[in-house]
Amino acid sequence: MTKAPKKVVLAYSGGLDTSIILKWLKTEYDCEVVTFTADLGQGEELEPARAKAEMLGVAPENIYIEDLREEFVRDFVFPMFRANALYEGLYLLGTSIARPLISKRLVEIAAQTGADAVAHGATGKGNDQVRFELSAYALNPEIKVIAPWREWDLTSRTRLLEFAEANQIPIAKDKRGEAPFSVDANLLHTSSEGKVLEDPAVDAPDYVYQRTVNPEDAPDQPEIIEISFEKGDAVAINGQAMSPATILTELNTYGGRHGIGRLDFVENRFVGMKSRGIYETPGGTLLLEAHRGIEQITLDSGAGHLKDSLMPRYAELIYNGFWFSPEREMLQALIDKSQEHVSGTVRLKLYKGHVRTIGRWSDHSLYSEAHVTFEEDAGAYDQKDAAGFIQLNALRLKLIAARNRRVKS
Repeated sequence: MTKAPKKVVLAYSGGLDTSIILKWLKTEYDCEVVTFTADLGQGEELEPARAKAEMLGVAPENIYIEDLREEFVRDFVFPMFRANALYEGLYLLGTSIARPLISKRLVEIAAQTGADAVAHGATGKGNDQVRFELSAYALNPEIKVIAPWREWDLTSRTRLLEFAEANQIPIAKDKRGEAPFSVDANLLHTSSEGKVLEDPAVDAPDYVYQRTVNPEDAPDQPEIIEISFEKGDAVAINGQAMSPATILTELNTYGGRHGIGRLDFVENRFVGMKSRGIYETPGGTLLLEAHRGIEQITLDSGAGHLKDSLMPRYAELIYNGFWFSPEREMLQALIDKSQEHVSGTVRLKLYKGHVRTIGRWSDHSLYSEAHVTFEEDAGAYDQKDAAGFIQLNALRLKLIAARNRRVKS
């Protein structure tokens, strides 16, 4: 940076790394630091972050701790699930979808407090640095972004711990050794990577999993649940209306106890390298299955096939950090248009790591039993019509075959 910032808003977890960053910012730039801690449903008590920030010299009025669970699910997770988004066919984008919301609040708090920069704790090897910064620049092209991992010389765990000790930053006892793996969590998922998980040929230890029981140890009896949708968004479980965050929380409980939503995945990072991660998305896995189930009877084939063809591009945009890009917003408008009649209820069966749709119904259904029945259809469909349909579609194939036969002779 050519000009040192006067005030910086830091995405602050209260953990060792961001606490070191907080102190480093004050030391390196002699600037005022504002901390922002988001509750996205990571399952941790966040108030200790307030005490730790105060201990590190942050003024009480400069400490922001916000419960963003409802906004996270309503405005980010649910729109993404309307698209049935999967990155590289498997990953439900749990980390990716949280970053634009955090960046949005960083930029908003910077405007509120008169800060001229924001900072994050993402490393220079991962995707999160890209997601944080692309989102921040899309919302405020003038904002300065500080990424300490790309600037400082604290390039090893040992040097980080030495800096912490020299600056009286509390170090959890288990941080003095090598951490077994790194974890990111929010209401949609947990993501674990690094250390014991770095060799993709080695099975992940069971202790890595935090939200799901081992499928082999899941209940021996299946469980049946029903999820109701309105315009593509889940609105109720078993007939009980709930808020978006409450629905995802409840689905996490259902999926977790049946060992559903585990993924061992080697993905292609945007920065160019491959990375192995262990993901748990129990509620999201149920939500995806149910959403596809209700689309099966409410979404026209042309609309559904077009939507499915666009999904990989949409998922890639989110993975790569382009949530606030015009192309993602254009695709979202198309996806949301497709969901106008995606309302109804889906029945799911949960059993030992698996979920499957066993029933679906809707007032908006396009399914016509009269047309598909193997019994007498009372004239709903004239099978003779299929002959002309086939002949017209076969015409070009016949012409190609005749040309090929003529050329060979």
